Amino acid sequence: MTSTLRLTTAQALVKFLANQYSERDGVHERLVTGIFGIFGHGNVAGVGQALLQAQVQSQEGAGGDEVLGELPYYLARNEQGAVHAATAYSRARNRRQVMAVTTSIGPGATNMVTGAALATTNRIPVLLLPSDQFANRVPDPVLQQLEDPGSLDITVNDVFRPISRFFDRINRPEQLIPSLMNAMRVLTDPADTGAVTIALPQDVQAEAFDWPLAFFAPRVWHIGRPVPEPAALQRALAVIRSARRPLIVAGGGVVYSEAGAELRAFASATGIPVADTHAGKGAINWDHPSAVGGVGSTGSAAANALAREADVVIGIGTRYSDFTTASHTIFAADDVRFVNVNVLGFDAAKHGATMVVADAREALRALSRELAGWQVDPSYRQEAIDADAAWQQVVDECYHRGHTPLPAQTEVFGALNELMGPEDVVINAAGSMPGDLQCLWRATTPVQYHVEYAFSCMGYEIPAALGVKMALGDDHEVVAIVGDGTYQMLPMEIATIVSEGIKVIIVLLQNHGFASIGALSQSRGSQRFGTMYRMRSAATGRLDGDMVPVDLAANAASWGADVLHCESIEQFRENYARAAASDRTTVLYIETDLEGPNPPGSAWWDVPVSQVSTLPSTQQAYAEHLAARTAQRPYL
Repeated sequence: MTSTLRLTTAQALVKFLANQYSERDGVHERLVTGIFGIFGHGNVAGVGQALLQAQVQSQEGAGGDEVLGELPYYLARNEQGAVHAATAYSRARNRRQVMAVTTSIGPGATNMVTGAALATTNRIPVLLLPSDQFANRVPDPVLQQLEDPGSLDITVNDVFRPISRFFDRINRPEQLIPSLMNAMRVLTDPADTGAVTIALPQDVQAEAFDWPLAFFAPRVWHIGRPVPEPAALQRALAVIRSARRPLIVAGGGVVYSEAGAELRAFASATGIPVADTHAGKGAINWDHPSAVGGVGSTGSAAANALAREADVVIGIGTRYSDFTTASHTIFAADDVRFVNVNVLGFDAAKHGATMVVADAREALRALSRELAGWQVDPSYRQEAIDADAAWQQVVDECYHRGHTPLPAQTEVFGALNELMGPEDVVINAAGSMPGDLQCLWRATTPVQYHVEYAFSCMGYEIPAALGVKMALGDDHEVVAIVGDGTYQMLPMEIATIVSEGIKVIIVLLQNHGFASIGALSQSRGSQRFGTMYRMRSAATGRLDGDMVPVDLAANAASWGADVLHCESIEQFRENYARAAASDRTTVLYIETDLEGPNPPGSAWWDVPVSQVSTLPSTQQAYAEHLAARTAQRPYL
């Protein structure tokens, strides 16, 4: 047996990825389970050939060192959609498994930039493999190459550098060895993870090299669970024990570390109320006695009332986004202190906190041991229970408004919340819907709530439904909720879903405009300008004429999905049952009221208003903005 194996760089890439595994808590799994992509001249004869060879070898049952090992390939319709699907897949697998994405040079590569930013912002691992210009620079400039007079080393792929947790360009075949080792390190890092980008010059992809066989040996990457440093734990305990009105903010780190049971046990034992962020919703079941719902700009009145008077905020696995802190207004007590548990020191240090750099599950276990017998005052526990009970009455009202002539979107959410099971998944990302969902959705399990609100990217939902369904399988109903604005961004992955024979449910709300930004525009004095889908008026010259005659239901059907029209909430419920019983992807189309009504707000969000204006509406909004800003404060 030889100690080396002659393969192209692309073939070596596929063989390496097919032999990588992850391990956490004794569970071994394939690390990179497949690859999305679209082929162009930059990757069709390199990575494309390698994937074909791997599949042919697998089908023929070939053996020996030269076998690449199959890496399933999924043909996407848009590169951004492919990254969204891969990201959603990894999130649904709690970051234990990932997908890769291959693209051609130029626009194929830059189409991935938004998806890469979303993955890194959400701290979700995804492997991106954009093609690049010729490393030998003989064909120069090649088709779709960006020329920079100041440096011949700059390509469009350099835009991935600031939004990737790891970036490399493979200019010689042997550079792939350390590059892939570092890529796997970042993909399995429980703290510093996100988009990993390896740019592949098209000539290097096809270049052969004698690879050491040890490079392809099966390798297990252990996903760590950092335990709390004893001294840090004691500092945190001292702060918590001194608290009179503590509040837990549960973030995505609780979900990704699969620490829901520990959080519920800790809350039950101590009586500390638990609020949640978008990424953390479901970490504690909504009907747990300590659960008080979402916190921040779009949070529940119960959680926000407690947050305003909390003297100690215990952030577990949260990065404290602007919406979580309500633009630094919601944690309002003069003496408020923070204890932050996070695997990433960057997040643990926020707001001048007492830091515990540790895995959420391990930290909660340690806190539970050390705080055995300690509880909040019974009156405070009861206050949280009563506040949440009052808020649940508001939720019931929002879910069953009977709004006419068109239903409010909150009624659609109410029907879904009551129809979907605890292991089913609701997906959303942008517009007014995430706010309504964080405010109202009653999540029973961590898997049920999949709302991307770190990047809040329009177009995420439909490709995300593909990724989540691939990750979880047929035992979970996967429901993507999209508005007409989001739908028009990235509907084409419906074709990918259909071609793969995957069944999801897409709820398409048509309200002929941007509900969220329209309401924000109106509240900030801009009169919903440019936020409705209207024909340009000859009288005014603005987009305020008749509705644009677009038929989104017909468009959805053209991608191969079944479409059911819903004329009322009652018919929506009936059609959901039909969609759930079907084995085909179904779009439930329903028109809703653009102007709500929405849930009652209980917090603020800082969106600057013009300081000077001739418009009375803007002048009034600026005065209101100045008044609201007085509640803002630094948390260090």
